[in-house]
Order: sequence, then structure tokens, then C-alpha cells
Amino acid sequence: MPAAVIVGAQWGDEGKGKIVDLLSARADIVARFQGGNNAGHTLVVDQETTVLHLIPSGVLHPNTTCVIGPGVVIDAAVLADEVNLIKGKGLLEDPNRLQISASAALIMPYHKMLDHAREEAAGKRRIGTTGRGIGPAYEDIAGRRSIPTRALRNPDDLRDRVQAILPEKNALLDYYGQAPLSVDEVIDAALEQGAPMVRHITDTGLLISNALNAGKNVLFEGAQGTLLDVIHGTVPFVTSSHTVASAACTGSGIGPKQLGSIIGIAKAYVTRVGGGPFPTGIGGEREESIRASGGEYGATTGRPRRCGWLDLPALRYAVRVNGLTELAFTKLDVLSGQETLRVATHYRLPDGSQTEEMPAGADVLSRSEPVYMDVEGWSEDLRQIRLEEDLPPTARAYLELVSNEVGVPINIIGIGPGRGQTVLKKNPFA
Repeated sequence: MPAAVIVGAQWGDEGKGKIVDLLSARADIVARFQGGNNAGHTLVVDQETTVLHLIPSGVLHPNTTCVIGPGVVIDAAVLADEVNLIKGKGLLEDPNRLQISASAALIMPYHKMLDHAREEAAGKRRIGTTGRGIGPAYEDIAGRRSIPTRALRNPDDLRDRVQAILPEKNALLDYYGQAPLSVDEVIDAALEQGAPMVRHITDTGLLISNALNAGKNVLFEGAQGTLLDVIHGTVPFVTSSHTVASAACTGSGIGPKQLGSIIGIAKAYVTRVGGGPFPTGIGGEREESIRASGGEYGATTGRPRRCGWLDLPALRYAVRVNGLTELAFTKLDVLSGQETLRVATHYRLPDGSQTEEMPAGADVLSRSEPVYMDVEGWSEDLRQIRLEEDLPPTARAYLELVSNEVGVPINIIGIGPGRGQTVLKKNPFA
């Protein structure tokens, strides 16, 4: 099928960037369809690390067109820095390689100010946002008062929009004890920071649809993970966009009939940044060992990630709500040296009953207990392996257990951070 979707199947940070980079070699277009610069996709190519927050991870392949879709919220200053970073690598000599939706909403200064102020005011009830203004920007989309990128082409239109919305934003800022913003400072900053974007702004939905109709390969790149979806995640400890696979349609401007493979990215264990329930958390020295081995620190914030045992009920949930057709299983190498691994197979609910699928709400999940099984680990270093049959028997048994329990095949196995440290069993574009 010419269209494949990449989504996180856990709480984010599953290694989507690496898998997108791997599959981008076979894609004509890579399209980011939701989130903002609260995402951090880390790519390691020839021992050089590149961290991207907005530009799709496929940009490191020089023949791939990268699209930022209408479902993304854009901080123009961050995007300008990324454009300069990629230009410095000699990969954006053709400006047409980057296309930005004319309908994507801009993150404005008041969004970031409100994000910080609300978290500060929440005290112990804060949810752990990145403070980048993502949530307030999505609120304005739902409230029909967002400012699209196309307004950067028309200063008069931009001024009309800012003048209409700023009095309300200043009233909110005053409520939180923040200084007001002037119309001119907001407009001047937007025009200056957004100037490098203007040449890239277009109707990206039409671009993608035409490519698919022509039989070209399109890879849709999601950010965060299923369990952080604004509706289907552990609300309120979630992001502010739809992170599930169906958002590839609404966030890029195509219909569901055009989708093919739906690939869920899952770590061989689980991690979480920010607040919210995390039932399979390991704790103690073993957690610290896995965190150190896996480099589990946020690419966007640098915050240490909580590390937990693999959660099969949560993964079954992700398979269902995304309609996953296959899994990419990452960081299997990080578990090398663990004599015994624990795997959560069920949850015991507050009423004493058991369920094979994770409870959807944070309130119920926080009062539920995982039911574990122990499996044998392995000691071998996996990073030089390139064929599944060369993996240790216990590692292959671990993969087989996961695939059988969640009901979809594991077609990609990550055994190191580098581009080549991957076992690719099936090409989704074949």
C-alpha cells in the first residue's frame, strides 16, 4: 500500500523518529500530522545525533519531501532554528523539500505564557506539560480563534486576527498575574519569526492526495503516543491533540480509504514523562539501570523518564484504538543483562475483577494493579545482530510472547540507536 502510518503505541518516546528515518528511505513524502514542538524525535546516523521537534524525521533522506500538516501547531521560531539546522547539513538546498500547511495554527507568545502560568497555578495538580504553549494553541483551534500560517502572507489579515483575540488573552494573562501584550509586539514577532516559513506554505492536503493517487509512497508521522491522546489517553495527564492513527487523516487532509499499513511503535519496556498513573513502574536500582542503558531522558525537556515493565493490556488497547496492522518493537537491546523480565498480562480492577485491556481513564487505572508473569531474560549484546534468527532464543521468545498476546506481527525490531541497528522483516511499502 502507498500510505503507511507511524504512531506511538505507549506513552510516547518509543523511538518513532528512528523508525520514520528507516522507512523514509522508501518514501516519497513524509508527513507530520499532529502535535507541536513538545515532541522530540532523536535520529542517530553515522554516529551523529539529530533531534527534531517539528520537521518530519524523513528530512535526513535527501530525496524525500517533508510535509507539516494542518493538524500540527507551529512555533515559528523553533521551526526557523530547525530549518537552519537542516540547511547546515546541506539537506534543504531545494526549498520544495519542505511544505507547510496553510491551515496549520501558529503558537503565539500568549499561548506559551498561559501554559507556564497555568502549570504554576496548578501546584500539586499540575499535569507536567512542556510549557511550549501546545495546549492553549489547540484550545484556540477548537474555539475557532487560531491564527493559521497563511496569515503570515498578509500582515493586514494577521493584524485583524490579533486585534480580535488579544483583549481576551490579556484578560487571562492578568488573571494569572502576567503582564499584557501589545498588538504590535505580537505581530512584529510573528512576521519576523515566520518570514522563513512563507515560501514553504501551501495546500499540503492536495499535495499528499495527488501523490497517493499517483501511486507514490507516503509515510505519516505521529508524535507522542496512544496513551497520551486527548480523548483516548489517561486524561487529564495527556497531550492536547489526537495521537491515534485516525488523526493521520484529519491532521493531513486525506480520507481513511487512502491509508494502508498502521504501524505501532512500542518499546521492549515502557516509559513515561510527566504526571499521571504508571502502574508497571519498576523502581529502585533496576529502573535506574534501564534508564541509564536506554538513555531515558526527554529529547525536548531533558527530564528523566519513568521506566516500567512491558504493559500488554496497554498494548492491546493501542492495537484496538489505532487498528494496528503491525508493530515495530524498539530498544530490545536495552534489556540485555536482565536475568528475569516481568511482563504485565492483565489488570486487577478496583472491584477485584480482571481485564486483558488497560482501563481507559486515569482515575480507574490509578486504582488498578497489574498482574505479572516472569520470563527469562538474556545476557548477549544484540547491537551487531541483523537477522531475527540470530537473536538469543529467550529474546525471540519474548518477541513471540508479545506478538501472540496482542494479535499483530512484529515486523521491525530495534536493537540499537543507529539507523542500521534494526531488523526489518517486512517493508510496509512492498
